[in-house]
Amino acid sequence: MDGAADRLAPVLRPVRAGNGFEEALEQILQIVRLGLVPQGERLPAERELAERLQISRVTLREVLKVLQDEGLVESRRGRYGGTFVRMRTENPGEAELRRRIDKTDVEDILRFREVLEVGAAGLCAAHGLSDAQAERLREALAATQDAPLADYRRHDTLLHLTLAELSGSPSLAAQYAAVRAGVNDLLDCIPLLVRNLEHSQTQHAALVEAVLEGDADGAREVMREHCCGTAALLRGFLAAPVR
Repeated sequence: MDGAADRLAPVLRPVRAGNGFEEALEQILQIVRLGLVPQGERLPAERELAERLQISRVTLREVLKVLQDEGLVESRRGRYGGTFVRMRTENPGEAELRRRIDKTDVEDILRFREVLEVGAAGLCAAHGLSDAQAERLREALAATQDAPLADYRRHDTLLHLTLAELSGSPSLAAQYAAVRAGVNDLLDCIPLLVRNLEHSQTQHAALVEAVLEGDADGAREVMREHCCGTAALLRGFLAAPVR
């Protein structure tokens, strides 16, 4: 399995009979919203997506048509064609943030995220990682450190998804992917603050170190502080008056 397939593992899974279209749409929407396939890049081939979701190509094309109609993906023909995630040119801004807040239970999302993330960090540290898994975690951390500002949040998401996947619980990883998509919807509406990112990177490094050293209590505590920092930032912006 290549790197791209690994990134999609926490999200892509066989759908249940009876809700194939809806569940496939949900999963591919998560791929786009989480940035698992970057803007401007191609989704996996239809054959691979259909096999991993265990749906027909006809159903998959119906899903992709919905995403195309919503302006989230575009289809290109030819030798290098396929379905590509569309580029977004503008920050959603405060009006869009308010719209998303109105349809979201922000506190529920933030609390559930903390439970899942703290649990995942503790599991990874307590159970230990194989050499290959440890290397994946180090690479995910390095990618956040090397990422340009505009691409930081995507790599931050991938680091946290990697930790969730390495917890050994597919159910936890799937739940976290869904929750993180909601968090990203809110984060996309607020500015990137360099001071906050520097602090996050310090916490990321401490978190990975604790996990690799098998310090479950330390990993849980660092992750709890990290989640609380993100929650405080979001609450601060969400409480700002609408102009």
